[in-house]
Amino acid sequence: MDKIISILKPTGMTSNDVVGKARKILKIKKIGHTGTLDPDAAGVLPICIGRATKVSELILNKEKSYLCELTLGASTDTYDSSGEILFKAPDDFEYAEDAIRKAFESQMGDIEQYPPKYSALKVNGKRMCDLVRSGREDEIVLKPRKVTIKNLEILSIDNNKVRFYVECSKGTYIRSICYDVGEILGCGGHMSFLLRTSSGKFNLENSITLDELEKFVEEGTVEEHAFDIDYTLDSYPKIVLRDNAVKYYSNGGIIESYRFDEKNYTDKDEYVRVYSHERFIGVGRLIRENGKISVKSDKIFV
Repeated sequence: MDKIISILKPTGMTSNDVVGKARKILKIKKIGHTGTLDPDAAGVLPICIGRATKVSELILNKEKSYLCELTLGASTDTYDSSGEILFKAPDDFEYAEDAIRKAFESQMGDIEQYPPKYSALKVNGKRMCDLVRSGREDEIVLKPRKVTIKNLEILSIDNNKVRFYVECSKGTYIRSICYDVGEILGCGGHMSFLLRTSSGKFNLENSITLDELEKFVEEGTVEEHAFDIDYTLDSYPKIVLRDNAVKYYSNGGIIESYRFDEKNYTDKDEYVRVYSHERFIGVGRLIRENGKISVKSDKIFV
């Protein structure tokens, strides 16, 4: 099977736990997820199966959306409720709605964000969370990363509980938003709930649970709930190769545009979906030289 299945990850499981469980259910070794979702978080986690693992990075690059709860009044070392409390606000601290909204406004748009030390980001080949847990925190030098918060909407404020919805670029840590808002307000804050509602084209509606995956495998209907590799690539323009160019292209050859049967790219496009008739065969990179346009294979799926 060379497909993508979007799993609804439950809380308490790591993303790798989900992959391991899916591997056993499907009895397929080549499976990978498309971006870590914290163990305490739930929600959409697309997994790629077989040759679809070649596009996992492309899915990882897509925008994501979340529902989150921020608890003000205490900051933790992990930036979420699983960590140790580092700071606690006085019991009589006033949580002013205007101040909270203003703090959230500072998190909108293109911002520089420091990731939590308890994260899967690597320093010299080691995950930061592993370095901290092994007493090697001094090896970590946190550097800000540019991320984009496309939409940040407060849904409710109930004393020290703030529920919000966020749409963001890859690499965004929602935990860091919670921590930073708490720092701005001077009371501390941590993430107390997180649900990923979408990852690219995958959302709560087209995702299934691990129990459902097992059921569909037993029924022999699992492929009805799986997606073709090119489902996630519709942002790339499409080209169709002539029959006499397909084999050469699949072997790594560069194909000039006069051997395209169909094309709809623009001058700004760099990558395209490549087809033979209606069969998806890969992702190609456009080459522009001497006034001519050609395509070279970037990822092959035949």
